[in-house]
Amino acid sequence: MERIGVIGAGAWGTALALAARRADREVVLWARDPELAAEIGTRHENPRYLPGVALDPEIRATASLAEAAACDALLLVTPAQAQREIAAALAPHLGPHSALGRPLVVCSKGIERGSGQLMTEVLAEVLPGRTTAVLSGPTFALEVARGLPTAVTLATEDAALGAALVQALGSRAFRPYLSDDEVGAQIGGAVKNVIAIACGIVTGRKLGDNARAALITRGLAEIARLGRAKGARPETLMGLSGLGDLTLTCTSTLSRNYSLGVALGEGETLEALMAGRRSVAEGVFSAGAAVALSRSLGVEMPIAGGVDAILNQGAPIEAAIEDLLARPFRAEFP
Repeated sequence: MERIGVIGAGAWGTALALAARRADREVVLWARDPELAAEIGTRHENPRYLPGVALDPEIRATASLAEAAACDALLLVTPAQAQREIAAALAPHLGPHSALGRPLVVCSKGIERGSGQLMTEVLAEVLPGRTTAVLSGPTFALEVARGLPTAVTLATEDAALGAALVQALGSRAFRPYLSDDEVGAQIGGAVKNVIAIACGIVTGRKLGDNARAALITRGLAEIARLGRAKGARPETLMGLSGLGDLTLTCTSTLSRNYSLGVALGEGETLEALMAGRRSVAEGVFSAGAAVALSRSLGVEMPIAGGVDAILNQGAPIEAAIEDLLARPFRAEFP
C-alpha cells in the first residue's frame, strides 16, 4: 500500500492526507471542485477547509476520480449522506476485486437517511464484494493536520488488511488500534454527533456542567443499546470510537456538532446556522436516521429523540428538555 487515495478534500480528508504522507505514503487527494483541487496544488494549502495549515508539496490534489481510484487503498472521507453517490461514481474505476486490492476505508461518521444503513452497508449494496475497513475515533482535523498525538480505531474483519493499513497510515503521532468490529466503530462515530448537539444545547442554555456530564453518560448508554441491537461488541463502545470520540465531541467548541448545539441553545435558528457553515455537522442528518433505526430495532433513545424533535420536527428546545426531565425514574442499569 504505497499509494493512498483520499476521497474528499474537506478538513478531515485533508488532515488524513497529511497523516498518510507522514507515514511516507504517496498521497492523491480528490476534490469534487476542480478549483479547490487547483488551489491545493498550487498553494499547498486547503484555503477553504484548513486555512493556514501547510500541506506537503508531495500531496497531489486532483479532481479526477479515476486518478484517485487507481491508488492501492481508498479513504472515503466525503459526508456520510453523499457516500452512496460517491460509491456509485467510483464503481467504474475500481476494476476487479482482489483480496487486498484497493480496499475501501470508511472515514465519515453517519447513518444514511431513508435507509438507516451504516456506511459499510451502503458500500456492500453499491459495491458488493469489496473489502472494507472503518477508521474512527476522537479526532479533530486541525490537530491531526498539525501532527498532534492522535489515537484511532481501525476496524476491519480482514486481519491481513488491518495490519497492512496500520503500516500504511500509522506514525509516531497517528496511532491506529486494530479492531474487527466495524459495526461498533460506526455506531459510536455516528451517534456521538447527535449527543454532542444535545450537549451543546445544554451549554448554550447555561444548564450547567452536571447536566452535560449526565447527557454524555446517558448518551453513551443509548449508543451502547443501539450498538448491541446491531451486533456491536460492548467493549468497542467503551473504546476510542465510542467513549473516546463521545468525550471529545461533547466538550469542545472545535466540534462542529457541539458548537452548532451551543448556537441553537443560545437562540440561533438551524436554518441560519446551516446556511452560514461550509463544513458539515453530521449529527444534523444522523439524528433522524438514528432515531428511525432505533425504533426499527426496538431500542429506546430519548436523548437522540429529543435532538431529532428539535432539528426535524420543530419542537421548542424548552419542550424537549422538559420531556427529558419528566421521564420516570428508573434503575441506571436495568
